[in-house]
Parts: sequence; C-alpha cells; structure tokens
Amino acid sequence: MAATSTASAQASAVRTEDNHAHIDPAAALGGYRPPVQTRSERPRSYDPAEFGVPTGREVNWKHTPMDRIAPLLDAQAGSADAVTVRISAGAAEGLAVGDAPRGSVFEPEDLPAAIAWTKASVARHIVVDGEPAEPILVEVVGTGGVAHEHLVIEARPNAHGTVLLRHSGSVALAENVEIIVADDAHLEVVSVQEWQDDAVHLAAHQATVGRGATLRHIVVSFGGGVVRVNPNVRLAGTGSHADVYGIGFCDADQHLESQVYVFHEGADTSADVLYKSALQGESAHTVWIGDVLIGPNAVGTDSYEANRNLVLTEGARADSIPNLEIEIGDIRGAGHASATGRFDDEQLFYLRSRGISEHEARRLVVLGFLSEIVQRIGLPEIEAELIAEIEGELAAGAMDAAEVGA
Repeated sequence: MAATSTASAQASAVRTEDNHAHIDPAAALGGYRPPVQTRSERPRSYDPAEFGVPTGREVNWKHTPMDRIAPLLDAQAGSADAVTVRISAGAAEGLAVGDAPRGSVFEPEDLPAAIAWTKASVARHIVVDGEPAEPILVEVVGTGGVAHEHLVIEARPNAHGTVLLRHSGSVALAENVEIIVADDAHLEVVSVQEWQDDAVHLAAHQATVGRGATLRHIVVSFGGGVVRVNPNVRLAGTGSHADVYGIGFCDADQHLESQVYVFHEGADTSADVLYKSALQGESAHTVWIGDVLIGPNAVGTDSYEANRNLVLTEGARADSIPNLEIEIGDIRGAGHASATGRFDDEQLFYLRSRGISEHEARRLVVLGFLSEIVQRIGLPEIEAELIAEIEGELAAGAMDAAEVGA
C-alpha cells in the first residue's frame, strides 16, 4: 500500500491560510519533504521503500538516538533465531500477510515498523475468548542480533482477558503489536521491558476498540539501552474507552521513549492517558509525546492526557510534549498536562519531621510517585515484582542529598 496522498501532496507543495497552493522552494533540493507536524497526517505504508531512511531531523525521530537504532533501519538485517518467543496458552495460530485479521488494524507509520511487517512473514495470533482464568503470557527473549516480530492480539466480542508481554535478554528488536478489541470486550495488554543494557527495542502498538469495549494498555520500561514503545489507539465504536498508562525508570545512558496517539473517532468515547518516569544518572533521557485527536464525529468525547517526570540526579533529561487536536465542539471535556521536576521539598520536610531519614524519605517519595501506575496493572505478582525492581533501581543509584541537589 502506498503512502497517503496527503503526504505525497506535501512533498511538493504547502498550503497557505487562504487555501491557495504554492511551491515550496526548498522542494527543489532533492528528496526534501516538508515536515508533517500532525500525527494524523503521517504517511503510512507497508512498503519500507515509501519511507526512506530517517535522518533524525523528522518530527517523529528528532528526539531518538539514531546511531543507536541503526540496525533496525536496515531492511537487509535480521535473523530468525535472534529471539525466542514462548506463549503460555499454547502455540498461537500463524498469520501470513493477507491472512485476516492481520492488517485489519495495523498499518506501519515508520520505517522500522514497515521492515518488521515484511520480515515477520508469519505473525503470532493470540485470541482472547470468553473469560480466561489466567493472563496469557508472551515471553520474548533476545539471544543476540537483529529480530523482527509481529503479534496480533484479538479479543472476541464480550471477552474479558489480559495479555502480558515480557521482554528480556539482548537483541535489536523491531516489534509490531496489532490489537483488536471487539464490541463489548474488555482487554488489558501489559508490555514489560526488562532488557539487558545493550538491547534496542522499537515497538509499534496499534489498537482499535469497538462499541462499548474497553482497552487498558500499560507500558513498563526498566531495562534496555534504547526502548521506544509507541501506542496508537483508535476509539472507533460508540461508547468505547481506553486507559493508556506507562511507567519508566531511566538510568545512566538509557533512552526511554513513548509516542502516544489516541484517536477519538466514535461518539461518546473516553480516554485516560497517564505516563510517569523517574530518571537518575548521567545522560538518562526520557521522551514522551502525547497526541490526542478528537474527530469530527466524536460527539460527547471525554479525554485527558498527562505526563509526569521526576528527575533524581544531575545530568538527566526529560522531554515532554502534549498535543491536542479538536475537530468538533460538542464534547464533554478534553485536556492535557505535563510536569517535570525534582523532589517536592514540602513532602521531604513532612517525612523528615516525623523522624524519617532523608535517604528513606526520598525513597518513599519515589515509590509513591511510581506506584500509582504499578497499582493499576491489576496483577498482584507483577505489581510486587515491579515494586521490587524500583527498590533495586533506587538502591543501585545510591540516592542521597549530594546526588539530587537542591
């Protein structure tokens, strides 16, 4: 499928406010394409050649360390044995390109996703039907090299279930996750990244939510050198709802990124987006870009997105960019918020006035900050593991007053 006609038109012309086209002089420079600023206008294609290799100047790549993700921009790289995938509910059905429902929701919007589409000749198809007693566990273990995966998660009508994706080991992985939530279904997808320090993980999650259905999507990133998980949720059905949550603990020289997109297409849809990150160590870097589009038919929409970042040490950086497009006036509410800062001195003073040491007070503040997301997962064993990991990260960081500064 070729890239959208909108993107093709933008390659040679831009439009002024009075709707008269004029030629962009810079278009004469071979290969120039005016940047697409709006998430909904990004070109999409199953063909990697339609994208070209990004330079890092593009709006969707300018915060990403391009040199570190280079192996996943090479359409010739990749090995079938670079990852091992185990699924708890038994062998998942395989879907070749053209086999429904593969491709009914997913359409790549960047080069790594398009490469993964072509390289993953058979997608793993996981079906959630009825009310499974246990979460379906998908374990992705990297064994070195470059890998590409495509996973289709389908929740049938009225189904209620959870799919847990756990990533570990070492690999450069481009991963597509296609999520279909049928009418009146409730699906929770939790993606946990516990990679080794040298791993590179670029993931594109695209979901469609049907009438009266609910999707809870949670991204948890602790490990990996570069981890970029981009959820894209289309609330297509009347009365559909999405909770889109994320949590990250970013260490020295680590890059954690999420570009979130929620499209309110149907009437009376609602969404709650909340991402939180803690950062410690030199060159620790998080990026959160949140885009919400309320379409022209999305009457009665109620949408809110927020990003909070807690910087624990000098040398760490958090980029936070919320965006909101509204194409209809008849909505219940829409808003966004973003905040990045250090410890709240009043919180620390309160705890220390109760006889708690400064080190312990800081530990409690960080745990309280991140636990808000952890406790929304709804899987007690996973929640306990993640709290333990946060404790471990704090201990490894040797947090004290000298490190965090005033």
